[in-house]
Amino acid sequence: MRVTLSADRTTVDPVVQEVMAVIRQMKGIDGKEDAIELALEEALANAVIHGAKEDPNKTVECLVSGDEQRGILIVVRDPGNGFNPEAIPSCTVGENVYSSHGRGIFLINQLMDKVEFRKNGTEIHMVKR
Repeated sequence: MRVTLSADRTTVDPVVQEVMAVIRQMKGIDGKEDAIELALEEALANAVIHGAKEDPNKTVECLVSGDEQRGILIVVRDPGNGFNPEAIPSCTVGENVYSSHGRGIFLINQLMDKVEFRKNGTEIHMVKR
């Protein structure tokens, strides 16, 4: 499945619902739907807000594939300049606990089995087995 959305916050939820409708029909994900949905929502929101700077003339791309042996792969791509995920301070220590940034990546890493940032951080690959 491939979905392209404009970089507008209001497009995130409908795309999440569309993608989740397809994912829920896949075999082998029973009980994992909530984790996948939240990780997808965070990845798309980050791509729209940080990657595409909420410019509705820019687009974000979401690709989903899966099988019973390898699980579900979700790729989210944005047109931004990228970032270094290692430079994002942990939201679980010190003053960062009160920060309004950095929780999305933390959540994604907690919810998914494998997370990779590629292409200078403009592409995230998330796997749930």
